[in-house]
Amino acid sequence: MSAKHVLASVVSVLAFLIIGFSVPAAAQDAPIQIIFWHAMSGSRGQVVQELVDQFNAQYEKGQVIAEFKGSYAETLTAALAGVRAGNPPHIVQVYEVGTRSILDSGAIVPIMEVSNGQLDQTKFVEPILNYYSIDGGLQCMPFNSSTAMLYYNKDIFAAAGLDPETPPTTYEELYQMGRQIIDSGAAPGAISYGWPAWILEQTFAMHNQLLANQDNGRSGLATEVYFNSDFGVEVLREWQRWAQDGILVYGGREYSANDPFLAGQFAMLVQSTSSLGGIQKNASFELGTAFLPRIPGYEMGNNVVGGGCLWTMAGYSREEYDVIWDFFQFLSATEQDAAWHKGTGYFPASNATVAALEAEGWFEQNPNFLTAFQQILSGEDTIASRGALLGEFVTIRDIVGAAIEEVLVNGQDPKAALDSATAEINQLLADYAALNQ
Repeated sequence: MSAKHVLASVVSVLAFLIIGFSVPAAAQDAPIQIIFWHAMSGSRGQVVQELVDQFNAQYEKGQVIAEFKGSYAETLTAALAGVRAGNPPHIVQVYEVGTRSILDSGAIVPIMEVSNGQLDQTKFVEPILNYYSIDGGLQCMPFNSSTAMLYYNKDIFAAAGLDPETPPTTYEELYQMGRQIIDSGAAPGAISYGWPAWILEQTFAMHNQLLANQDNGRSGLATEVYFNSDFGVEVLREWQRWAQDGILVYGGREYSANDPFLAGQFAMLVQSTSSLGGIQKNASFELGTAFLPRIPGYEMGNNVVGGGCLWTMAGYSREEYDVIWDFFQFLSATEQDAAWHKGTGYFPASNATVAALEAEGWFEQNPNFLTAFQQILSGEDTIASRGALLGEFVTIRDIVGAAIEEVLVNGQDPKAALDSATAEINQLLADYAALNQ
């Protein structure tokens, strides 16, 4: 072979090597894709997408792909199925009742590890931090925390001869005001509940009543619940009395009570703060908000944090976790945290955001957004008020919801309904403990 042919062969080989190695190099330069599954629909889903788009527009190292996976329960189910199939998302939004299940899946990376130890846990609002701090540290990234509060129609209050600036603070006041609203013809009903099973959980916590053994499932796996305690029966008997007297209108198990409230079918609604943005936008009346009424004679507890948290799934590279951490820092920065709060009604997650909102006069101009926040900061931090962590909590809430429905709609005896629900739940917890110990 001539020198000319040898040189040509060498050039060809070098060209092949250069081309061959250029593809992986280009792939390495491509943005890392982070899959984020969430359960935010409607206006809340729009705000999620806006935040993701903002991050992607200014971030070169990675891109977050937000995917709506249905309801909270559907999103959690899909994530756990993804774990079993070996293809979970990078990030999944899990509502608070899924905390024990996602933690026990063994498929998560605690947020402190994701951050490489850079996370300052003290930046977060204390009740949020308290709920998601398990085994000595924060496990997930606080995102959409909420609680329940009382919404009320000030126009109906005025039409009924009630002071629209004085909502009820006790169960008895609620009943008497409700009676006046109905008797005056101001509205066909007085009050309804969104998420009634969750509201029952809230009622336990705000009166400092444990919901389960093992310190509400925080010092070990809970194997017994106390829904049928004297307190639980007392609460449900009172709710049944309201329903039988036409005060309480049963409104379903989630958000379906919102529309009839907006239509003026009843004067008051107990619902998540996450509904505030939509209710305030669509109300054709003057809207008021207030703390949840209490039953006198019980110790002060606190309202439980609801909503959800962002969990990071195991099995990904350090480079991917670095992008996830950058995304989490973006979400928790004051500007984005404030935008999320204003757009949805969920709590601002960080203390710095709270201070910034106060400084700009946001809460003064929008007092309805402040109500639930003041409520949760005014309670006592106890084991009971931090909320329960239960295995199969999603199913448990369905069981309790069915029991409440039987009591309020079909007139079943509250103690019998709660006894039956408690027995079913305790068996569920025993089976869960057997599989996870």
